[in-house]
Amino acid sequence: MSKKKHAGPGKTLVEKMLDKQGVKYSQVEFDTYQDGDVMQIDGAKMDVPRHEVYKTLVLTGNKTGPVVGVVPLDMHIDYKRLSAASGNKKVGMVPLKDLVKTSGYEHGANNPLGIYARHHYPIYFAKEAQEAGTIIISAGEIGLSDRLEVADLAHLVHGQFADFATTTKEE
Repeated sequence: MSKKKHAGPGKTLVEKMLDKQGVKYSQVEFDTYQDGDVMQIDGAKMDVPRHEVYKTLVLTGNKTGPVVGVVPLDMHIDYKRLSAASGNKKVGMVPLKDLVKTSGYEHGANNPLGIYARHHYPIYFAKEAQEAGTIIISAGEIGLSDRLEVADLAHLVHGQFADFATTTKEE
């Protein structure tokens, strides 16, 4: 089912990778709860604004194959705008049943650095991340995240910034 990416006392594999690259970060832990087949961060118990926490979503494009979109927790991906930014005519979410096979991570634990290290998928950060400067992103384990400079992360994954986040959910 799910594989843990924990690489030693107190640090995830992603954090070990950040250490190796000399990227500064600080750990942030969130309470989680089971929601159907997936674990979710308990937003009611968060002590940081949802807009500072970013989710890593794995999509597939009709031309490029898998693409990764990184957006604030309180926003969604506008598929048309991400399609345009990524050189696709269409993008859509990878089905939950295929997520671990595609990204190497279970829902809630996706991390752009871990995904890029394994697969070199194109990574797109919402422009809001660039404007924020510092973001909180999953550390590769559900409930464990890292606060870091998005410019450092984008550099490591050859990420691009684009305007594709929206406050309305695309169905």
